[in-house]
Amino acid sequence: MKLIDEIYEMYRGKIRGTKEDFDIIAFTILEQFDRKELIEMVQDMSDDELAYFIRLYILESLERKMGQHEEITLEDPTIYH
Repeated sequence: MKLIDEIYEMYRGKIRGTKEDFDIIAFTILEQFDRKELIEMVQDMSDDELAYFIRLYILESLERKMGQHEEITLEDPTIYH
């Protein structure tokens, strides 16, 4: 994806490459786009890029959901599995 190549070139050698660095960069970039522009980016993705994008969304969402469930379970020992 062209955007990723541009971001990589912009930050190469300037960051440590931690998850926190990437989160900050992603949030900063996303703030610059409106919904229409984001949809246009998705429409320009190849089939492989789109599948990867959706896979990452599913993985991140499941991790977050599982983490929330585990927090609730740990806080309330009366919840049974």
